[in-house]
Amino acid sequence: MSDIAGLLERLKHFVTAEAETQYQTLLDQWSRSLSERVARGWAIEGISFLSAKGHYIRLRCARNDSRFREGDLLILHRGNPQDTNALQVELQYDGGTELEVSLKDGNELFLQEFPTGWIADQGWFDSSSFYLSALDAVADTQRGRNIILPLLQGNLIPRLDPARYERALDRLKETELNSSQAEAVAQAYAADLLHHIQGPPGTGKTLVLAHLVKLLTEDGQRVLVTALTHRAINNALNKINKLDEGIPVCKIGTEITADDLLPENYRNFASVPTEMLKAGYVIGATPFATQSKRLAGVEFDVVLFDEASQVTLPLAIMGMLAGNKYIFIGDENQLPPISILTSAAKPPDSIFTYLAGRGNTTMLDTTYRLNDVLTDWPSSTFYEGLLYANDGNASRRLKLSSTATLWDDVIEPESPAVFVDLCHRNTTVRSQTEADVIVSLIQALRKRGLPPEEIGVVVPYRAQSRLIRSLFRRVEPDEKILGQLIVDTVERMQGQEREVVMVSFATASPVFAEQLADFLFQPQRLNVAVTRPRSKLILVGSHHLFSAEPVDREKAASFELMRSLVAACDQITIPEGHLR
Repeated sequence: MSDIAGLLERLKHFVTAEAETQYQTLLDQWSRSLSERVARGWAIEGISFLSAKGHYIRLRCARNDSRFREGDLLILHRGNPQDTNALQVELQYDGGTELEVSLKDGNELFLQEFPTGWIADQGWFDSSSFYLSALDAVADTQRGRNIILPLLQGNLIPRLDPARYERALDRLKETELNSSQAEAVAQAYAADLLHHIQGPPGTGKTLVLAHLVKLLTEDGQRVLVTALTHRAINNALNKINKLDEGIPVCKIGTEITADDLLPENYRNFASVPTEMLKAGYVIGATPFATQSKRLAGVEFDVVLFDEASQVTLPLAIMGMLAGNKYIFIGDENQLPPISILTSAAKPPDSIFTYLAGRGNTTMLDTTYRLNDVLTDWPSSTFYEGLLYANDGNASRRLKLSSTATLWDDVIEPESPAVFVDLCHRNTTVRSQTEADVIVSLIQALRKRGLPPEEIGVVVPYRAQSRLIRSLFRRVEPDEKILGQLIVDTVERMQGQEREVVMVSFATASPVFAEQLADFLFQPQRLNVAVTRPRSKLILVGSHHLFSAEPVDREKAASFELMRSLVAACDQITIPEGHLR
């Protein structure tokens, strides 16, 4: 019991310290001058009100160099972020100088009364009370003491029911699942308490999730599908619905986004029609919903966590309190949880990593995204050579028209992985040189027939994303085209794929790179960045980035990892001053 008490005490300390640090960081940010906040990308000034429709508000500003992106919480105010009349909003659309936000708290009439002179600063929601409540509950309830905590401590060993396992394999024979996918579904279905499914990039983990849910609901099981983000939950629910529209599926919560394709979306469980709940069914919601009036006290047979490698232990415990069996689907070689208290190289353990290595994990081994060349480096680096390209896409190559461009040697289809060395120096969080080349490559690809929705750009910093999008607007003013492109950080790219993906490193200063090596060269970030394309990966950077020789062993290993990635690519060098 002392070990359990110690674990809970450490988790409570982590939650409290995280919240306090986030708040103090925000207060420090707000205390800086407006000019400094704007210069650092922490604020937008000169915002004017355009129109409102319900809780959605359209705004305009003269200039937007902020780090904000869609989904961020912001504070709209007239000079003081802590003013009682300040509005809490969520950024829904960022069109540069045109913004759309949804109101979370405050009186929008005040915005209409004073339509000009507004400022947007970073906002924050304190979720620590939800975490602390869950940590108290896990110590005080039968489910927590008898199932959850013993599982976390390794004192309760999950078992597999052989009869259920064989029955599941038999029921999956007529499906499109490959052998590793069917094995993962069958083992998860037959486990009595817990199972892990490791899904490397492009291996169809969401399809596996959907087939598992289908088996469970056919048995009359009540399933909660949860994750860190609404996007992950929406993707899972949409995949379930696509597999079998007869499965009762609905979403609980107020967050309705463009990827909410399901018509059933309810504010709370009490609003769900009773006819939907007569047999097996699926509810999608974040773990926070289980601690609120939306889902509090609602019982499930199975709690299924998607993107579990991003779910911290306190967040996992919050969701686990809703059921007696737990399925975790994720990949510790992709993005871990994010914490302000830890460096990127040593993030807090996810529930997936914490419970891994206990003999109850199934790995999906066939990628349907990457071609053979693009599979080689991540397979050998992260998956012990056990990840393979599916026969149908192994020989896949980029298909382009014969129109000639100045960048044909870079976008050559028979060279699936390329490093373009621009030989520039001394850049940190943004590089004009790289941004210019990225925009030129986008134009070249479009000229040769590749649609914009098949092009993605991954960047390490929001400043580089903002610069590339700003430059692209100059050559392509159609916002629809810009909206079809994706130019964003690794965090926003996980789970997405494109035919061609370019990675802009932005940094060309070895000193700066060494300082941020834990972040810039974090293995999970690199893995996610280079496994988004189906046919073509283009790395854009400078060899000066890799010239540091850190004394610190971990940082040296990070540089070596990056060098191995570049070595796995074809090299194209464009000397300084020779850009096309």
